[in-house]
Amino acid sequence: MSKIQAIRGMNDILPADTALWQYIEQVVSQIVQGYGYREIRFPVLEQTQLFKRSIGEVTDIVEKEMYTFTDRNGDELSLRPEGTAGCVRAAEQHGLLYNQQQRLWYRGPMFRHERPQKGRYRQFHQVGVEAFGMTGPDIDAEIILVSAALWRALGLQHAVRLEINNIGTSEDRKAYGAALKTFLLSHEAQLDEDSQRRLHSNPLRILDSKVPQTQAILADAPKLSEYVAEETAVHYQALKSLLDANGVTYTENSRLVRGLDYYNNLVFEWITDELGAQGTVCAGGRYDSLVAQLGGRGTPAVGLAFGMERLVLLLQSAGEVPASLTQPLDVYLLGSEGVPQSALMMLAESLRQQLPRLRLAMHCGGGKFNSQLKKAYNSGASAAVIIDAVKGDGLSARLQRLDDAGDTFELDEAGLLVALRRLATPDASA
Repeated sequence: MSKIQAIRGMNDILPADTALWQYIEQVVSQIVQGYGYREIRFPVLEQTQLFKRSIGEVTDIVEKEMYTFTDRNGDELSLRPEGTAGCVRAAEQHGLLYNQQQRLWYRGPMFRHERPQKGRYRQFHQVGVEAFGMTGPDIDAEIILVSAALWRALGLQHAVRLEINNIGTSEDRKAYGAALKTFLLSHEAQLDEDSQRRLHSNPLRILDSKVPQTQAILADAPKLSEYVAEETAVHYQALKSLLDANGVTYTENSRLVRGLDYYNNLVFEWITDELGAQGTVCAGGRYDSLVAQLGGRGTPAVGLAFGMERLVLLLQSAGEVPASLTQPLDVYLLGSEGVPQSALMMLAESLRQQLPRLRLAMHCGGGKFNSQLKKAYNSGASAAVIIDAVKGDGLSARLQRLDDAGDTFELDEAGLLVALRRLATPDASA
C-alpha cells in the first residue's frame, strides 16, 4: 500500500522550523499591539461572491487561483485567497465599522492554486493589519510605520526597501486604463501572452509585468500620475511628508499597482533582493470603497499584509535568525542507576515550576545509563543534569555540558538551581 503524501504546495512545518515561526509571531504581536491594533479571527471558508466582489472577477486570483466548490446545500464556497475581504466582512457583519474607528490585525492560512515555488505555496500564511474609519494621510503613514518597526525588530531593515505610488481613484484609473489600452493596442503583437490577455480585461495589470520586452514597451506609455485627481495628489504629498519626517526612506514607482481591484490612492510594497524573483515581502494600500462594495456604508480603510513563508526565508537568507532558536532544549534530565523514576519526575516538575523559562526534557523509557546519556547528546540540549541520589534533605547531582569540552560540575540542590537559572533561555516563552 502506498504512503499518503501531503498535497503539492501545502507544506508541513516541522519542529525544527516552528521555533522561528513562533519567534516571528511573538515579535509581530508585540509590534501591532504597541500601535493599538487588536486581533480578529475569521473563517478560512467564505462565500465565493465575497472574493468576486472585492478582489475583482477579472483578476488572476478569481479566474485561476481560488479553491472553489459547491457544498451539499448548493452554495458556492471558496477557501480564502487573502485576508482583507474576510476581515471587512466580519467587521461589518458584527457592527464594528459604522461611525467607528478600528485598528485590527489577523494571521492565518490562505489558499491559492498556483504553481508552487520557493516562497510561494498553495497554502501559505499571512499576517494582515487593517485600519478603518480614518481618512487622513496620517493613518496611511502609521500603517507603513508599523511595517518599518517590524523590520527593525527583526533586524531586517537593511534587507528591504519601500516603494510607493498613488494610483488615484477608480475614476482616475478608468480614464488612465482607456489611455493605456489605446497605447498598447498599437503594440499588441509585441506583448507577452499574459499581457495580451490582460489588455482586454484589466490593462493596468500589464504595468506589473516582469517580461523585459513588455517593460520596454511600457517605457513610452502614458503615466498614471498624469491622470490622478488633485485631491489624491495632495493626500499623497502629505503622506510623503510624514514619511520624511519619521525617517522612512522610500522610492516612488509610477508602475506600481496591486493585483487586487479594491485599492485606491496609496499602494506600497516592501521589496528585497535576497529572495530572487519573489522579491515582495509585504504590500498594502488604501481601499476606501471596499466596505461599500460588500454591502456596508462607505468606510475609509488602509492596510497591509505579509507572507510568513517569505519572511522566514528572508530571516534565514539575511542571517538574522536568533542563535537561541537553533537549540531546542536547555537541559536533559536523567538519573543514575537506582534513582527512582518517580523521584526524577517530581524533581522535573519542581524545576519547571521554579524556573518557568527553562526548557527541560526528562528521560523516559528506561534503558542503560550510557544509552540515556547518548539520548541527552542527541537531544540538542546544552547540558545534561544527572541525578546520582535523592535524599530526604536534598539531592546529589552532576551538571555535564554537552559540548566538545564536556565539563562536569558536582552540585547540591541549591547549586543546581543557580546553574539552571543561568541556562534558562531568556526569550523562551514562560
